Amino acid sequence: MVGRLEDYALLGDCETAALVGRDGSIDWLCWPRFDSGACFAALLGARENGRWLIGAVDEQARVSRRYRDGTLILETHIETSDGAATVVDFMPLRGEASDLVRLVQGKRGTVAIRTELIIRFDYGSLIPWVTRSEDGSLTAVAGPDMVVLRTPAKLAAKGLTHVGEFTVSAGQTIPFVLTYGPSHLGPPAAVDPSAALADTEAYWRDWSRRCSRPDEWSEPVTQSLITLKALTYRPTGGLVAAATTSLPEQLGGPRNWDYRYCWLRDATFTLLALMNAGYFDEAEAWRSWLLRAVAGAPAQAQIMYGLSGERRLPEWEAPWLGGYEGARPVRVGNAAAEQLQLDVYGEVLDALYHARSGKLKADAAGWMLQRELLKHLEAIWDQPDEGIWEVRGGRRHFTTSKVMAWVAFDRAIRMVETFAMDGPVDRWRTMRQTIHDEVCERGFDADVGAFVQSYGSKQLDASVLLIPQVGFLPPSDPRIRSTVERIERHLMSDGLVMRYESGQGVDGLPGGEGAFLACSFWLADNFVLLGRKEEARRLFERLLALRNDVGLLSEEYDPKAKRLVGNFPQALSHIALVNTAHNLVMTDKPAEQRACMCPSSAEAQAA
Repeated sequence: MVGRLEDYALLGDCETAALVGRDGSIDWLCWPRFDSGACFAALLGARENGRWLIGAVDEQARVSRRYRDGTLILETHIETSDGAATVVDFMPLRGEASDLVRLVQGKRGTVAIRTELIIRFDYGSLIPWVTRSEDGSLTAVAGPDMVVLRTPAKLAAKGLTHVGEFTVSAGQTIPFVLTYGPSHLGPPAAVDPSAALADTEAYWRDWSRRCSRPDEWSEPVTQSLITLKALTYRPTGGLVAAATTSLPEQLGGPRNWDYRYCWLRDATFTLLALMNAGYFDEAEAWRSWLLRAVAGAPAQAQIMYGLSGERRLPEWEAPWLGGYEGARPVRVGNAAAEQLQLDVYGEVLDALYHARSGKLKADAAGWMLQRELLKHLEAIWDQPDEGIWEVRGGRRHFTTSKVMAWVAFDRAIRMVETFAMDGPVDRWRTMRQTIHDEVCERGFDADVGAFVQSYGSKQLDASVLLIPQVGFLPPSDPRIRSTVERIERHLMSDGLVMRYESGQGVDGLPGGEGAFLACSFWLADNFVLLGRKEEARRLFERLLALRNDVGLLSEEYDPKAKRLVGNFPQALSHIALVNTAHNLVMTDKPAEQRACMCPSSAEAQAA
C-alpha cells in the first residue's frame, strides 16, 4: 500500500479481499493462504496532456468513485480532455477459485490507458515464473501459488513486471480477469466478465435488500453490513477482524499487528449486529464457528483463531518489507493468541446466551462445552491477565476482565432460569456475587471517581464503558455516571475517545496511538443509556464523518494528522457503527439487549 488509508476501497468474495486505491491501484492478499502470503498489485492510469496520471492522481477533481447501490462493486470514473472512462472492479462469488475482475468501460471520446501488473508471493519475497499460453493469458507460478491473467489487452514484460498501453473508446469495454488458485490443480476455469458482473450485482443487491435498517442512517448501516459480510469467510462463517496486517496505530510507529484472524472478543457485538439487521443465517454461521473454534480442553481456549479455527498463529517479522509509511516491523501472525485474556470466557457465554434468546436453534453439545468453560473459569478468574487490549507489558488484574468473568456466570445462570438448562446454578450465583463484590471494591477508585484500568491503578481505560452495556451495573448507578464523566474529561482528543493514556508502560511499547473508534461508539452508547441522546447523536455523526468516501473505517483515527490509522477496514469499528445506529433509533436497543434489560429480553425469558 502506497496511498493513505482514506484512498482505499474494499473488494471481496467472502473468501479473500483486495484494496483498491483512488489512483486505480489494487493490492490483493489471499486470506486462505496466510502462510504463503500471495500478493498481487495492479496499477491503472489515464493519460492527460502527454503525462500519465498513475500511482498518484493529483487532479482529484477528475476522478470520482462510488459503490453501486447495495453492492461491493466499485466504479471509478475518470475524466480527461479527450474523453471519459469508468473502471468497474469487483470479485465474483463463485467458490471454486478467487477472481478479481476489472472492466475498463469507455463512456465518451477516447481515453489512453496504461496498466502495470506486479505479482509476488511469500509477502513480496518471491518472484514467480511467468509463462504465456496460446490463448494469450499469463500464468505466474511459485511453489503452491498460481495466478492467471486473462485480458485482450496486450501486456509485455518489462523488468519484473508486465506493462500494457491501450485506448478505450465510447461504448467499448476491455476486461481484465486475475484469478488465483493452487498451482497443483492447473489453471482455474475462466469466468465470463459480463455474466460475472451481473451475477455479482444480483447477489449483493439480494443480500442487502434483506437488511433491516434504520431509515435515518440507512446508507452507513447498509455499507457497514456489506463490509462485515465481505470480511466473513464463507466456508466456515468466521469473521476476520480486518483485511490487513501491520497498518500502524501511529504513523511510523511499532504498534503494527496482524488482524487477519477471528477474535472471540467481538462475538456478542457481532451477533447482535447481524440479528438486529435480520441476518440470522450469518449469525448462525458465526455461532457455529464460535462453538467449533473453542471446542476442546477449556484450558486450551484461545482469544483468537484462524478463519477455519486454526490455533497456531506464530508471530514473525518480514524484515524485507519497508512497512506502511515506514512503520516497522511488518508482522505476520499474532502472539496475542497465546495470552491469557479472561474476558473471552464472558464473551463466549454472552454470545451463546443471546443466540438462544434470538431464537437460534439450541445446541445441547454447546451447553456441555459452556459448562466445562465455566468450570475452568472458576479456577482462574482471580488470576491477572493481559486484558482486553492484549498488553505486552505484563499481566494485571484488569477491571474489564473481571467484569466479563462476571458476565460468564451471569449468562449461565440466565440459561438455567430462562431456558431450563441444567447446571450447578447455586454455585454459579455464589461466584457471580463474589466477582461483583470484588470488582466494586477494587475496580472503582473513589479518588479518581471512576472504574479504573486495573486494581490499584489510577489510570482510566475506555473498556470500562462496557460495564453498563453488559448489565454489571445499571447506567443510573452514580459510579457509572462518574466514570463516563471522567472519561469525557481525561480520555478524549478532538472529541474522540482514546483507549487509555498511552506512554505509561501498560502496553510495553513506546510511542502513542490514535483514538480507538469502537471506544467512541461505546461512549455514544453510554450517552443513550444515560438519556443524553442529543450528545450521542452528535458523537455518532462526528464518527460517521470520519468514514472515507466509500464509507469505510479503520481501527483508529489520528486527531492530529487527521488520518485513519490501524488495520483497515476494521470489523469492530463497523460492528460498533451498526449497533450505535440501532441504539439511537430502536425500541429494543442492542446495549439494552446485551445488558438483558430491554422488553424483548424479558419476553424471550418468559417464552
